[in-house]
Amino acid sequence: MRGLRWAGLMLAVTLGAGVLAGCEGSQPSSAGEESAPVTVSQEQIDAEAQEPVAAATETGELPAPVEEVVGEQATPMPTRPRSTAASAEETLRATGMPELSAEEGVTESPPGVDVEPIVFGYDDPVQVTNAGDGTGRLFVVEKPGRVWIVQSRVELPEPFLDIRDVVGDSGQEQGLLSMAFHPDFESNEVFYVNYTDLSGNTAIARYRAGVGDDQADGDSGVVLLRIAQPFRNHNGGQIAFGPDGYLYVGTGDGGSANDPKGNGQNLDTLLGKMLRFDVSDPDVLAIPPGNPFVGDPAARDEIWAYGLRNPWRFMFDRETGDLYIADVGQNRLEEVHFVARAQLDGPALNFGWNTLEGSKCFGRGECDRTGLEEPVAEYGHDQGCSITGGFVYRGQERPELTGVYLYADWCSGLIWALIPDGRGGWMSGIVGQAAIGISSFGEDEAGEIYVTGMFTGGLYEVVVATAG
Repeated sequence: MRGLRWAGLMLAVTLGAGVLAGCEGSQPSSAGEESAPVTVSQEQIDAEAQEPVAAATETGELPAPVEEVVGEQATPMPTRPRSTAASAEETLRATGMPELSAEEGVTESPPGVDVEPIVFGYDDPVQVTNAGDGTGRLFVVEKPGRVWIVQSRVELPEPFLDIRDVVGDSGQEQGLLSMAFHPDFESNEVFYVNYTDLSGNTAIARYRAGVGDDQADGDSGVVLLRIAQPFRNHNGGQIAFGPDGYLYVGTGDGGSANDPKGNGQNLDTLLGKMLRFDVSDPDVLAIPPGNPFVGDPAARDEIWAYGLRNPWRFMFDRETGDLYIADVGQNRLEEVHFVARAQLDGPALNFGWNTLEGSKCFGRGECDRTGLEEPVAEYGHDQGCSITGGFVYRGQERPELTGVYLYADWCSGLIWALIPDGRGGWMSGIVGQAAIGISSFGEDEAGEIYVTGMFTGGLYEVVVATAG
């Protein structure tokens, strides 16, 4: 699923007594079940990535571009397994979090982390989030098109939302990809979802649910934006509200490989971008007057930032308002970008794709880096194949993690911690491994962090690892 670039990595992970080999096309198993080995060939992966979304339509014709705001009614494994990357122990010894002295601004390094299982049985879980309504509920998003509630660590029997009839998830990176509750949800009862529709195009839709209700109104959906997708991969998928109250939408470059259409640097398309909308009127994706390209005839008003390949997951620090973007790489590097709160109101940022992949020139020995934002952290494909962006810990239960940004690799299961180094830079190192197919991080209302595991169909809480 996930913007994921396989690079031929055939991952084998231990799930209790069973072994699941393969990657994104594999089905998760419930707790206690054995999974038969499943493999996905590189030929299959390459064929799907190159296939345009026309293959997902009934007519076989490529849908006409519809990159515009519309207003149509929507029709309704906790052990440390082996991997093809270096073992966790070897990697930790080689690149683990370095110790910095107090004189350098950091008193101690972050602790090791692990994941604690809560609920199993999900069908390709891709996100966990909360409504911010004081109920303490967690919402788990499944790729095929359902959302489930977990209350007090127990899953409720009926789905909160079921829109499988409008979601197209035939491609590995297609489906219901994320949801976000309006900051005023308690008064306007509105939330938004990002999915690929039955034609393979991206749809941003508004739905309604009564505050405290455990089932949303499935007939209330209104599609506010569609974006034509030329291929079946690199759909981005994340939507989230920033500290400015605006809705941010991450879009991939349109897919295939190497950005063949040059969308990352093209300001006349919404692909390969971070978009920003004002939803003061919940039924309209309005353009904020401060968007960088408002009034520029050579660029789209919706664009806030550009030069992204596939920003599968990004987040805003609930305490500082700072933005962290994890962008999935091509063949070489996975990357994390940092944007300070003050920069949200500044000029457009260019994150470099496809001039750069990570901090390196892409497909060339030299390149012009002028005006390009380079990542604050990156790792190579000797340590994984597809980054899953995480969260800055702001909870109360694990104070030793306070201020630490956690992120992971979907293939290897390695988990990194990223913190300022006290000297104006950053330090990042591996603090754990959980090869469960970490597809997303999320937080509850109290700031505790959770992950979803696609290989296991599970929801987990991130905890500090115990000694031994």
